[in-house]
Amino acid sequence: MKDGEDTKTAVGSVEEVLPNSLFRVRLPVDGEAGEGAEGKLVLAYLAGKMRLHRIRVLVGDQVEMVLDPYGGRARIVRRLT
Repeated sequence: MKDGEDTKTAVGSVEEVLPNSLFRVRLPVDGEAGEGAEGKLVLAYLAGKMRLHRIRVLVGDQVEMVLDPYGGRARIVRRLT
């Protein structure tokens, strides 16, 4: 990405760990959804710096992601908890 481009970030919760550093991450529900509402699932992969420094991401972790502009995938850039 070039400098100055808008990047959309989101915080989600890891639901499932898949092979090859892929994860299923649940995004929170926007707006006025009720108590039992479920968020959208996104397929996410680890950013290069996280692979380089061998940062582990486990089920249940909160992660910060940069969303793909087309909507199906995301890049995990930070592990929050």
